[in-house]
Amino acid sequence: MLRHLPNAITLLNLFCGACASLCLLYGRLEWAIGLVALAALADLLDGLVARWLKVHSELGKQLDSLADMVSFGLVPGLILYVLIAHALNGEWPHDLEIRALPAFLITLFSALRLGKFNLDERQTDGFLGLPTPGCTLFMIGLLGFHLSPEVFFNFLLQPVALYAITILFSMLMVVEIPMFSFKFKSLQWAGNEIRIIFAAIAGLLLLLWQIKSLSAIVLLYILTSFFIYFSKRKPLS
Repeated sequence: MLRHLPNAITLLNLFCGACASLCLLYGRLEWAIGLVALAALADLLDGLVARWLKVHSELGKQLDSLADMVSFGLVPGLILYVLIAHALNGEWPHDLEIRALPAFLITLFSALRLGKFNLDERQTDGFLGLPTPGCTLFMIGLLGFHLSPEVFFNFLLQPVALYAITILFSMLMVVEIPMFSFKFKSLQWAGNEIRIIFAAIAGLLLLLWQIKSLSAIVLLYILTSFFIYFSKRKPLS
């Protein structure tokens, strides 16, 4: 029975993503945020448990991608959809808002990202492009701004900014620029400097700014990855 535990945890990820989608449609944003957090935890645990039990299967790999497609593909698209609809109409959507449908570009590119990841053998120790959970965390941060508005950052919730965010993050998920992973091969400082410093800064931001800090943390992750990539490139002679 234990060999089925990783797949059960993966299905929990899927269940949480489906429930979070409903919560977004009904305006239960705190519930949606909590459910996405549970989905992310399940997404982390299924792999850890599979390695601990030493059970690996093609079914588990496919289930993981299907669950991620809902929790980290559909959900961020829905977050942008409801935020754009609210920005356009001044209230939570009660009917289809056609002008907000471009938000699901995020969902389409999430599917493309997950499909490429399953076939790409170069992404074992890191990522090429922004992982779908990172994209989702950024959108959760936007929900934090919606729930607790900050005057200085109100521009992020305007329709033009949200459309721009949709396009930008769709591109970031498929761009072939390496982004570092959080897999620690050892607990030593050497070789883990970037991960440890990033984790410390991210933890501090979470303490100071809570849910709203997630957008800043994801941006910091992207900028750090870009800096590492371009600093290692050889200058043209």
